[in-house]
Amino acid sequence: MNESPANDTHNKSRFTRRVGVFSVGTLLSRILGVARESVFAYLFGAGFATDAFNVAFRIPNVLRDLFAESALSAAFVPTFVKSLHGDDRRQTWAFASNMLNTIVLVTGALSVLGIIFTPWIVKVIALGFADEPAKLHLTMTLTRIMFPFLLFVAVAAWAMGILNAGGSFFVPAVAPAAFNVFSALVPLAAYGFLKTRGIDPILGMAWGVTVGAVAQYLIQVPSLRKQGFRWTPVIDLRSPELRQVFRRWLPMILGFATWQINFLINTFLLTFLPQGSVTWVNYAYRIQHLPAGLFGAAIGSVAIAEFSHQLAQADTSQLRSRFRHSMGLVSVLTLPAAILLIALAVPVTRLIYQHGRFTPHDTMLTAQALALYCTGIWAAAATRNTAAGFYSSGDTRTPAFVAIGVVGSNIVINLILMRVIGFLSFPLAASFTQLANFAILFHILRRRTGGLEGRYLAGITLRTLAAALVAGAIAFGIARGIEHFLPTRRILHQALQVFTAGGIGVLAYYGLASLFRVTEVKQAARDFLGPLFRRLRAS
Repeated sequence: MNESPANDTHNKSRFTRRVGVFSVGTLLSRILGVARESVFAYLFGAGFATDAFNVAFRIPNVLRDLFAESALSAAFVPTFVKSLHGDDRRQTWAFASNMLNTIVLVTGALSVLGIIFTPWIVKVIALGFADEPAKLHLTMTLTRIMFPFLLFVAVAAWAMGILNAGGSFFVPAVAPAAFNVFSALVPLAAYGFLKTRGIDPILGMAWGVTVGAVAQYLIQVPSLRKQGFRWTPVIDLRSPELRQVFRRWLPMILGFATWQINFLINTFLLTFLPQGSVTWVNYAYRIQHLPAGLFGAAIGSVAIAEFSHQLAQADTSQLRSRFRHSMGLVSVLTLPAAILLIALAVPVTRLIYQHGRFTPHDTMLTAQALALYCTGIWAAAATRNTAAGFYSSGDTRTPAFVAIGVVGSNIVINLILMRVIGFLSFPLAASFTQLANFAILFHILRRRTGGLEGRYLAGITLRTLAAALVAGAIAFGIARGIEHFLPTRRILHQALQVFTAGGIGVLAYYGLASLFRVTEVKQAARDFLGPLFRRLRAS
């Protein structure tokens, strides 16, 4: 089925607008996430308690990535979209209820088992804490408090999948903002209360994580009801739709389990490095996750839903066109974000974290890790977009098997480099293996589809990179100039430095796009900002 040029342009603009809506919601969530991390750094700095919390949070987070969010969406959304295109809407909502009830049963049981077996799990993951019994015991306590997080974040991911399939992207994208708000407010409110009673205040962070996960689900419930969902108490494990989801989910679990095993091994290895290493790497990862999640997650989530709708209508002729468009968005959005963040790594880290017990030394080391993580932002987003091409067609095996080889390389690289450059080996290896992951997946998908316009994609990527590098150099120079005239001890001056240099860098990139013939930048800006400006004029 061939689309007219007008329809093709309309669909590309709609795709970009949906990415924009998702990005706006994600931006709010990520900003609040950074605020949460800033509160965390202010209250606890980088050391004994924060290392324990970060290791403890990593444990339920491993299961979160296996049973929720990306894994669940990739397995559930294509099947749910196919059901939406059927004639019986009651059967569609019965399938949705069946899926929800099964998720609650499985993740609830895992949460209970996790709480019971916490001592054994922590002793394996945090073996490097073995010589510090107090630190090990604190990690166990924090892990037990946060295990229920898995249940609620899984049902939140289920809700996100339904809303995305129905074309609603803003509420699911902004839902994690509720998590970040409560996971920051709870420890703030509980800090004095716990400390005066001789209880480690870091426990407030753990309670905040669990309460925040509940809020992340509840904020999506009104939108679910508007879309027509009504819960029914059904669990039918013989349902063809449910079985199809699980057939797709199992390879996803394998693939994500591979990455999570990698994260756990990294955490295990980091515990043998000097105190603070876990926290520096974690804080750097959190910052780079802002642009990575802002654009990479947005494009990947919209791509799965859009590709799935096309395949449900047996319209495969537009896959190359959609993929070309989405990969163009990956380049024009993530490359400037990554380069500007590298240029402003120290000022950004200082603004977010260097308060309270977080020292200038901590800032420098975190900024170094951040710069290395940023070199992999484009590859991570490109990988997610390419994987959407496999997931939407029901192939969840290929990305999983590729992940196994890539993760093996990541572990080997870390084992070699951590002896030479310490904790910096972890962000460096992560960026390199993300690039390898994308290259392999792209090659396989290109062969299956008969070509994905690689020359166009290489051209737009290189031109965008050139514009971003010049813009980054301008932003770096502006930041250094501001630092020369204004002391950076005050938070107001820190904010002025980051937002002035960053804003000029963005404007420079937009202007340089014309010079380097990256016309997609202006088109994306029109599709992103056009609806917003029209609404403002109408109001």
